[in-house]
Amino acid sequence: MGDKLKKILEIFCGTLSGLALFAIMVLTFLDVSGRKMLSNSITGSLELTELLMVVVIFGALPLVSLKSEHVVFDSLDVVLPQLVKKIQQALIHLICAALLFGLTYLMWQTGGEFAVTGETTAQLKIPKSPFIQGMGVLCAITGLVHLVKAFKRSTDTHAEGRTL
Repeated sequence: MGDKLKKILEIFCGTLSGLALFAIMVLTFLDVSGRKMLSNSITGSLELTELLMVVVIFGALPLVSLKSEHVVFDSLDVVLPQLVKKIQQALIHLICAALLFGLTYLMWQTGGEFAVTGETTAQLKIPKSPFIQGMGVLCAITGLVHLVKAFKRSTDTHAEGRTL
């Protein structure tokens, strides 16, 4: 993946997740403060927090995949030949990409159905379809990251410093 594209992805997804996390923090602070000082909490704060958590999680997903910061089971890596590890990594990335593209399709379809039926949150009546389709778009971006990594010559390293 090109450095410029990587930087755009980091800025976009990092900003998206960071702003959503900051909004959760402010919302929680105001909700708890209002409850303690004014005996009145913010209406729909739980719904807003849930929607913002979706943005945090799915916004960070492409970055986690891009930087290979997900959970790794590497107990067998010390006994596997380098060629087998490279093939294994490529297969893992291809499987992840396929699953994420499948999830993209399902989320996009579900979001479309929710838009047609007018599905909203219970209390604040916020439409759900943009969030579900946004999740789909972010899954597609993550799938593309895995697809690129599957065919890229591996020079990436894990936090432990070993080559993939």
